[in-house]
Amino acid sequence: MRLLHLASEVFPLVKTGGLADVVAALPAALAETGAQVRLLLPGVPAVLDGLQGLQPVATVGACFGAARVRLLLGRMPDSGLPAYAIEAPMLYRREGGPYADALGQEWPDNLQRYGLLGWLAAQLGGGELDPAWSPDVVHAHDWHAAMACAYLRAHPGAGARSVFTIHNLAFQGLFAQEDRALLGLSAAFMSPAGLEYHGQLSFMKAGLKFADRITTVSPTYAGEIATPEFGQGLDGVIRARQPDVSGILNGIDTRVWDPATDPVIAHPYDFQDLSGKAACKVAVQRESGLVPDPAAPLLASVSRLSSQKGLDLLLGALPAMLDMGAQIVLQGAGEAALETACRDAARAHPGRVAVHVGYDEDRAHRLVAGADGVLMPSRFEPCGLTQLYGLRYGALPVVRRVGGLADSVVDTTPATLRNGSATGFQFNEATPAALVEAVGRLVGAYRQPELWGRLQRQAMAQDFSWKGPARQYRALYEELIGGRGG
Repeated sequence: MRLLHLASEVFPLVKTGGLADVVAALPAALAETGAQVRLLLPGVPAVLDGLQGLQPVATVGACFGAARVRLLLGRMPDSGLPAYAIEAPMLYRREGGPYADALGQEWPDNLQRYGLLGWLAAQLGGGELDPAWSPDVVHAHDWHAAMACAYLRAHPGAGARSVFTIHNLAFQGLFAQEDRALLGLSAAFMSPAGLEYHGQLSFMKAGLKFADRITTVSPTYAGEIATPEFGQGLDGVIRARQPDVSGILNGIDTRVWDPATDPVIAHPYDFQDLSGKAACKVAVQRESGLVPDPAAPLLASVSRLSSQKGLDLLLGALPAMLDMGAQIVLQGAGEAALETACRDAARAHPGRVAVHVGYDEDRAHRLVAGADGVLMPSRFEPCGLTQLYGLRYGALPVVRRVGGLADSVVDTTPATLRNGSATGFQFNEATPAALVEAVGRLVGAYRQPELWGRLQRQAMAQDFSWKGPARQYRALYEELIGGRGG
């Protein structure tokens, strides 16, 4: 079985969020099942600098506004997986992020940049470009890669089937209708039955309409996106494809996220011996300028600072959480108003609240290792990874009962305490009061050392590795291609 995964980012080369972690770990887990797996990535500077042993595979020439396009093949620096890079300097060789410049302004040619990504995936899926290898399945991740599904449908000789994974339906890749000619597809693809979406072009819709199978990153979110509340205006399209939609909960790379071997945390520990976690907590308190108080429950949020992630709810609940004796440490970046509000909260509560605006991978590991709990009051959450990291590190999650949060965290109730399944704390309403109630239950459990240790061990004993999800994806591919490829 030959699989091509394409995406806009991959850890450790380019990362703006959880997508990069998934694209790094899932293909590697699939390779461990015996599949031949390759990646296809835009050739931004970090990709071209980070891939090892890059060699030219094909010269494409001028297309999508680029004067010169080549396909290169190298290997990922960590997993060793083969990875294609698209060398197109006019589109990708620039400072800034994968989607926007240093000031946060989206690149004006993102349609061409990610249209080219999808088109080249379809050429590979059609057996062109690389005479030595072609995929049975092209697996496109999120809107940036979704055009691969449309180009495969338009390619008369393409033998590859397509899978499209929605990582977050809220980000849809919308572009002006006037630019449709740049994509090189027939008018039928630009109609309401194709990419057209309220007078614009939607790359997300291309994946939803033209993929052979659609997945999303948790079972609960797969149901939610078929409703008006969570469907972001595309719920009708999703309902029409319902037989082809499934939810597979993301995993985490347990080699990268393992408190027993994590090189950047203050002291190793595991679920059999949690004593090292106290040293990690003290280290975080000192690093963050918090009072080194072992009696204070330390609650961490590592998140995009946005209303989707419920950071406004967290700030609204902050006074009550501090009254309970908790300390709060936040890391993230996002909406300017929320960044300012977080900084203001830290200034108003020195030694009790700490804020790091920005993202630091090593610090994220240290925060989760040192925290007693992680806060995820999301209004919606396709999967979420921080709660999985929290479970792995014995930092009990406090989550809203939505999406992958509902699927991965078992609420602490009298029944789940009796049967030994409790791993965290859930709440329903997107209000500060509901969050405060859940945090209050966490603090109450924290004040009971025997109970708290039992909850931590139950959380850390969960298996959220990629082995299970990889088996589910492999079964989906086998159903799709009818056993081709071994």
